[in-house]
Amino acid sequence: MLHHRIRPTCLAFAALVALAGCEVSGRSDAGTRAPHPRGDKPMEQATFAAGCFWGVEASFRKVKGVASTEVGYAGGRTKNPTYKDVCTNTTGHAECVQVTYDPSVVSYEKLLEVFWTCHDPTQRNRQGPDYGTQYRSAIFTHTPEQKAAAEASRKKLEASGGLKRPVATEITPASTFYPAEDYHQQYLEKQGLSHCASGVAK
Repeated sequence: MLHHRIRPTCLAFAALVALAGCEVSGRSDAGTRAPHPRGDKPMEQATFAAGCFWGVEASFRKVKGVASTEVGYAGGRTKNPTYKDVCTNTTGHAECVQVTYDPSVVSYEKLLEVFWTCHDPTQRNRQGPDYGTQYRSAIFTHTPEQKAAAEASRKKLEASGGLKRPVATEITPASTFYPAEDYHQQYLEKQGLSHCASGVAK
């Protein structure tokens, strides 16, 4: 069981997980549409990177209209990366959350609001104590409409005057999304936590 303590290195913890038999749960391609639970309309997908994916996933799971979430890796070069691979800071992947949502209940613009408020978009390649390109701030867009909305939203935030530093968030087309290992999925809920605490082991 993980405890609240100073986090060990990424690779050390990944090695312990490997010994416990944790494996990558599979992969899926970005840009696909998930079936609607009622079968009468397609759901949409959105993909965001905002630091450690545990807390980011928890933020989106609270939003009405979000049908499901999955944490994983996107934006990199290595095929089928593991957590250990991503932690080497050489694969190019970011920890991210893929959100499946009902656009008739929640808009993409609303999801963007959640994204901007659940992390510090001015930090480059880090969030709090976590640092490395895998913790970068990024929006992976699935459609031209998402790209336009994301760029307009970033421009609005930059013009608001509420930030002390420039926005570092990348906006790039969604590529292959690789689901993270099972133990990462809905991690905070499994641990009975409402949010990531500074220093929790990962």
